[in-house]
Amino acid sequence: MAGAIHVGVGGWTYEPWRDNFYPKGLAQARELEYAGQRLTGIEINGTYYGTQKRESWRKWAATVPDGFVFTVKASRFCTNRKVLADGAESIAKFVGQGIAELGPKLGPILWQFMGTKKFEPDDFARFLDLLPAEQEGVALRHALEVRHDSFVCPAFVDLARERGCAVVFAEHETYPMIADLTAPFAYARLQRTSAEVPTGYDDAALDRWAGIARSWAAGEAPEGLPYAGSPTDGGADGRDVFLFLIAGAKERNPAGAQALIERLG
Repeated sequence: MAGAIHVGVGGWTYEPWRDNFYPKGLAQARELEYAGQRLTGIEINGTYYGTQKRESWRKWAATVPDGFVFTVKASRFCTNRKVLADGAESIAKFVGQGIAELGPKLGPILWQFMGTKKFEPDDFARFLDLLPAEQEGVALRHALEVRHDSFVCPAFVDLARERGCAVVFAEHETYPMIADLTAPFAYARLQRTSAEVPTGYDDAALDRWAGIARSWAAGEAPEGLPYAGSPTDGGADGRDVFLFLIAGAKERNPAGAQALIERLG
């Protein structure tokens, strides 16, 4: 059975979207409501920089329809460390700020590491052991976005797979791209949108990504992607898929996300 596919963008407050994605004159307070009706997911990036109020999490959950999900970028104080295993207090503070208020609308937590952070197996394993399986009765899923080439190795893939964490596929000009499936869900961040294309990605690229998303949702490992370990994980169960158009020509990302949602039906 295929998993659900969620497609969206990063955040919902961005000035150029007010004459592009959002209708002219739409009150800023209604932007999330509008985005929630046209996208199927949003990656919250502000949590990387600061803690949000519990009341805000409740309000966000109430604003979007059932079936919509928020993924949440973890605090930089958890990941920007020389010794990751020392981050227990920061991790507890991050997950305890109120993210559980999203309930079924909570997607994965995105743990993003700086490009200078190298793969140190023992420390990284201890860090993964700190990631909680639940918070306030809400199950937590964890996605790892690494940006140093030392992570492109079977040892990292095996470690992520043992812990049930997804390796984020980051389509980027310089970051390593790792397509190995290591969790019951898949997570991709597409960062090559072009200002010259109204939908950011041209039709051929959008068709390709729709096909990849369907393959992931069906539990398959698509051919033609870069793998660091075994291209399959031995399982055929469907996966939920979280796919976001991030950065690049950011003004084009909502149009690209909507075009991809249309292709996915």
